[in-house]
Amino acid sequence: MGSEMTAAAFGEIGKVRRDPYAMLPFLGYHLGDYFNHWLDYGRDLPNAPRIFGVNWFRKDENGDFIWPGFGENMRVLKWIIDRIKGRASAVESPIGWMPRYQDLDWEGLTDFTQEDFDKIMSIDREAWKKEVINHEELFATAYDKLPKEFLFMRELLLSALWRSPEKWGLAEER
Repeated sequence: MGSEMTAAAFGEIGKVRRDPYAMLPFLGYHLGDYFNHWLDYGRDLPNAPRIFGVNWFRKDENGDFIWPGFGENMRVLKWIIDRIKGRASAVESPIGWMPRYQDLDWEGLTDFTQEDFDKIMSIDREAWKKEVINHEELFATAYDKLPKEFLFMRELLLSALWRSPEKWGLAEER
C-alpha cells in the first residue's frame, strides 16, 4: 500500500511513499514486529475476515475521479458481502478476484456506464509491476523482522503480472 505524505509524515507533501495505512509516523515499535503481531492475531481467529482492496480514488486521463462518489460505495460493499456469503461471482485477475459489471447493483445510477466500470477495473500491468517493485523500499526497512509471507505474496503477485495477458481474459467466473 502506498499513501501520500501529509504533515504527519516527514517529506514532500503529496508524494506517494510505501506506508501501509499511513501508520509509519505513529508506530512506536519495529515495523516487522507490528506486521507479525497482526498476522499472529489473524492466525488465531477461527473465521478470519476476508480482505478486499478498493481504490475509490482512481483518476481518468483528465485527472477526474472515475468512481461516482462516496454515496455509491455501498454498491461495492454489497458485492463484497455477497461474495463472502457465496452469492456473487468474481473473475480472476493478476491482482485478485474482481466483480464484473453485471455483478454490481447499478439501480438508480444512470451516469456511470459499463465503459466507466471497465476503465476503473482495468489493470495497467506495467504500472502494477513498478508499484510492487517499489515495495522493496518498505521491505528493506523491516527486513530483519519482515514476515516471510510478505516476500512470498510479493513474488506471487509479480509472477501473475508477468504471465501472459491471455491468461487473464477476465472470463472465468468463480
